[in-house]
Amino acid sequence: MNIQELYESSSRLVRDTDLHFRRYLYTDIDWDVPMLCIRGAKGVGKTTMMLQRIKESGLRASQALYVSLDDLWFSDHRLVDLAGYHFTHGGTHLFLDEVHRYPFQTWSQELKNISDRYPQLRVVFSGSSLLQINKSEADLSRRCIFWTLRGMSFREFLSLQKDIQLPVLSLSQLLSDHESLAADITSGIKVLPLFSEYLRQGYYPFYLQMRRSYAKAIQQVVANIIDTDLPAVRNVEYVTLVKLKRLFFLISQMVPFTLNLTSLGQQIEAPRQSVLKMLETLKDAALLNLLYNSRQGLTQLSKPEKVFLENPNLLYAMSANAEIGTVRETFFVNQLGMLHDISFSDRGDFKIDHKYTIEVGGRSRSATRGDACTVGLKKDFSQISNVPDSYVAADDIEIGFGNKIPLWMFGLLY
Repeated sequence: MNIQELYESSSRLVRDTDLHFRRYLYTDIDWDVPMLCIRGAKGVGKTTMMLQRIKESGLRASQALYVSLDDLWFSDHRLVDLAGYHFTHGGTHLFLDEVHRYPFQTWSQELKNISDRYPQLRVVFSGSSLLQINKSEADLSRRCIFWTLRGMSFREFLSLQKDIQLPVLSLSQLLSDHESLAADITSGIKVLPLFSEYLRQGYYPFYLQMRRSYAKAIQQVVANIIDTDLPAVRNVEYVTLVKLKRLFFLISQMVPFTLNLTSLGQQIEAPRQSVLKMLETLKDAALLNLLYNSRQGLTQLSKPEKVFLENPNLLYAMSANAEIGTVRETFFVNQLGMLHDISFSDRGDFKIDHKYTIEVGGRSRSATRGDACTVGLKKDFSQISNVPDSYVAADDIEIGFGNKIPLWMFGLLY
């Protein structure tokens, strides 16, 4: 394969890229900085965002080149040589996808060399959410601006699925104005069926191309992250990968739950400290969310109070019997965790920014102790009735009242 084929492939991919829908991060990024990195889990849309930028910029194929570093061309060619060729032949922008897949494992050093040799060349690269730029062999933290791309919010899902354009809400705006905001939104759409659909299919943009095999595709993403991305980014032994997969499977069948590190360690044959490290690794890989008690200091020895899968789509894909209460809490943690500090609360379910207490449940305000309602299907205000700045995030309602806010509205925060 000669180098011209890389340019032809790039040109074809850019030409076929749709500009209709852009992820939330697209307009936040300053694309003109000398070097930037987009990190994120596989399937969240990093590649599409890079191709959209090339197409929208209007740069010629000779000026802006997109390549994936797992391309066979790199089996006997170096990244730094490609950059040199591109720059000396009129190139101004270089977009590098999946840097952690670079076969020579010297991508960070070569990017540093590119920055030194060709300071006028604009470089955008993407990689796994596991990337730790400031801990790489060649420290890029002072040269590179890096961003993290998450899966789609419910607001983005509405835009992509139904071309419904809604503004991003701040948490304070949502808490104070949710009644009027919900009334305006629901006057034009039936939001609850769409929200139910989003919880199952909608977090990863590729759901549009594989609706019937979406769950299988997510399972493959999980396997790919653990089997391929993790060893490419971190020094992990094969036996540890096996235990990580076993740990993730066990958690996926029982989330959320209060951790019993001894029991988990026995099941995967690992000591307590190793289990904690594995949990952190799965969190870094965007497969888990860990909830800590706000009163305890966060150290390497800290035990999470609860563990959630990273998003509801992942939960449905991994569990044959995903319980609705778990789905609701998984959604809430996922959507709030991007911009806000979220921790375990002794009263209510969650503490947000060390100020707001949130109880997550169904639409019913009343439940009798001993009824199924009390285990997550429906909740009332009793736990938080005397707690300042407390709210209920209630599922199955279009419009809330007072401190009772529709759960779906917490998907409008990014």
